[in-house]
Amino acid sequence: MTAAGGGRVALLVRHPIKSAGYEPVAEAVLREGAAFPFDRVWAVAHAAARLSEPPTWAPKLQFLRGWGSADLMAVSCQSDAAERTVTLSHPRRPTETFRPDNSSDADRLMDWLRPLWPGNRPEPARVIRVPGQALTDQDQPLVSINSLSSLADLAAGMGQALSPHRFRGNIWVEGWTPWAELDLIGQEITVGEARLRVEEPIGRCRATGANPETGQQDADTMGALETGYGHTDFGVFARVVAGGRVALNDEVR
Repeated sequence: MTAAGGGRVALLVRHPIKSAGYEPVAEAVLREGAAFPFDRVWAVAHAAARLSEPPTWAPKLQFLRGWGSADLMAVSCQSDAAERTVTLSHPRRPTETFRPDNSSDADRLMDWLRPLWPGNRPEPARVIRVPGQALTDQDQPLVSINSLSSLADLAAGMGQALSPHRFRGNIWVEGWTPWAELDLIGQEITVGEARLRVEEPIGRCRATGANPETGQQDADTMGALETGYGHTDFGVFARVVAGGRVALNDEVR
């Protein structure tokens, strides 16, 4: 742990609808063997998706995603986990509230997203939820951990500011040495009351080049990672091995 040094939780983020909205939160209660709470609960499948019946976890290629539309990266949200509602906002769309488990609301949700999805791609066709399974890019229940120091280092090399929301992470840590998180693979860390085992680096895609304020591609993050560091990894995936409350400013050790 000496490489990373001490750190604190600077940002906690969940994404109730996969690739359609980021939501900072003040705290979360992590559960052993589970993904980040209320993260990727729903996903919007496109018309060419191949899903099992009933739906189970499926690869990201079956869903609307930021790789296919930079505009989606500018969706922000507010949600109520108890009521299972999500309010979506976007600079070019009206702010609306949806209950995705309701069929009529699911239809409204797809209509809301349709102008943000390229017309030459299979259109939004179905909102799915898999009980007990987060619809993350991995079929395993992992939490993503990212470093603000690494983000600042990447931004400095690119000569432009980079929002953390380009990277759709769950836990952002301040105070670590830049890129030290990549040296933590196989180690356990304590975040607030929870304990997590760092499993693997997160390979990134061109969705990170989209500005979450404008929905426009304006940064060659992939090229900068490859040129500057010899890889396209940013952040790490971790497994919750002991649950507990995590809040802003909590110690990470």
